[in-house]
Amino acid sequence: MDASTTPTTAASALRAAHERFVTGSGTLPGVRSLVADSWRRCAACGVRPDGSRLPPLRRTSGELAAYRRNHPLAAVLPLFRELLGAGAADDGHVFAVGDADGTLLWVEGDPVAVRRAERMNFVEGAVWSEAQAGTNAPGLVLELGQPVQIVAGEHYSSAVHDWSCAAAPVRDPASGRALGVVDLSGGGTIATPPALAAVRGAALAAEAELVRTRFAPRALLGPDGRVLSVSAAGGDCGCGIRLAALGRDGALLEVAGEVHRLSPRHSEIVVALALEGRGVPGDRLAVDLSEREVPASTLRAEMTRLRAVLGPDLLGSRPYGLMLPVRTDFGEVAALLTEGRVAEALELYSGPLLPRSEAPVVVEHRRALEQQMRGAVLGCGDVRLLRRWVNTAWGADDVMAWQALARGLPAGSPQRAAAAARARALDVAVAVPSQVRRHAAVLQPSHS
Repeated sequence: MDASTTPTTAASALRAAHERFVTGSGTLPGVRSLVADSWRRCAACGVRPDGSRLPPLRRTSGELAAYRRNHPLAAVLPLFRELLGAGAADDGHVFAVGDADGTLLWVEGDPVAVRRAERMNFVEGAVWSEAQAGTNAPGLVLELGQPVQIVAGEHYSSAVHDWSCAAAPVRDPASGRALGVVDLSGGGTIATPPALAAVRGAALAAEAELVRTRFAPRALLGPDGRVLSVSAAGGDCGCGIRLAALGRDGALLEVAGEVHRLSPRHSEIVVALALEGRGVPGDRLAVDLSEREVPASTLRAEMTRLRAVLGPDLLGSRPYGLMLPVRTDFGEVAALLTEGRVAEALELYSGPLLPRSEAPVVVEHRRALEQQMRGAVLGCGDVRLLRRWVNTAWGADDVMAWQALARGLPAGSPQRAAAAARARALDVAVAVPSQVRRHAAVLQPSHS
C-alpha cells in the first residue's frame, strides 16, 4: 500500500475484494498477484472462504510428540525460540514452526495470542497448507518456496482476517528441499518489513546451524539391507555415506564431506551394493549388473577403477561391499511411503532411479519404486499431489493420474475441464496405435 493509505483503509479494501471474489462478481484491483493466484487455487481445491471449516488436526498428541522428537527442525527449535520466541511473547504475537506438509509442530508466544489462535485451529498438529487452510503465509511459503507476508483480508478464509503473518522456508542444506517453515502471526505490526526480515533471518540462521551440525536426514540401510525408518536414521554421525541416484544417470556419493560424481557404470555398481546391504560375491554382482555374462576379469577391473575413486577403506572385496552405512535418496522415498508420508516422498522423488540404466537390479528397483510412488499419489486423491505428479516428465502422460485429477477438482472448474481433456487426449493417443496395429494385422496376407 502507498504512503497515503491507512492500514484501516487497506484492510477494508482487501475485505471488499475478497467479498467480490467469493461471490463471483468483479475483478480484483489492488490485490497482489500472488494472493489472487492463491485465491483461485483455493477455490479450485474447494476451500471454504467463510471460515466454516477450520484446518484439520493430522496427528494426535502422542503421535505428534514422537514425530517432533525426530524431526530435523527439532535441532534448531532452541534457536527459533531465541530469535523469535521472546519477541513474540513480548509483542503479543505467536511464532510457529511447521513441517514440509504444513503441519504445525510448535506454536508458542504470548498466552493471550496463543488462545486466540486456537479459535481458528492454529494449533500444534493442525495442517496449514494452502489446500487445507486457504491462503496463509506458511501454506503459501510451501507452495511457492519463498518468504511470504500475508496481511489481514489477503487470507482466503474469513476466520483469519483479523491476523497478519510472515513466514519463510527452512531448507535442508544438503539437498535444498524444504524441511519446513517458520512463521510469525499476530496483529498489524506483523504486516511490516521488519517482521518479514525477522523470519527470513531466523530461517537463514537455522540453515547455517544445520550445516554446522551436519544434520542432513537420509534413510539408513541397515546391515541386512533393509531400509530403516526415517526417524531411526536420525542425525548425521559423520561416519556414513550419502548416495543420491534419483533422476540422474551419474550418482553423487558423499563421504566425509567430499562429493564423488560417479560414472554411469560406477553408479550402477554402488547402487547395487547399497541395495544388497551386505557383501556381494562377484558372480552375484555380475548378474545384478547385466543380463549378459560378465567375465570375472572384467568385473575385477571395474571394481579396481572404482576403488581408485573411492579409496580402499570404503570399498571392500571378497565379498564386494561398502564398508560404511549408506544413506540414500531412494531409500528415504521408500521409507516415507512406508510411513504414509506421501507428500514428503513426492517432494524428495526427483525422478526414476538411474533412469537410463539397464542393470537388472536397478531396473527392478526403479520400477518397484516408481509403481509404489505412483500408487500412493493416485490412492491419496490429493489434488495438489496429483497436479505435481502430472507436471513431471514421468507423470505427464499418466492417463489415470489425469483422470483422478479431473475427478478431484470442483465441478465447473476450468482446471477440471482441462485435466479431463488431457486424459481423453492421452487415452486416444494410446488407443489409435493399437487400432492401427490390429488393422494392419487383418490386412496382412496369409502365408498358409
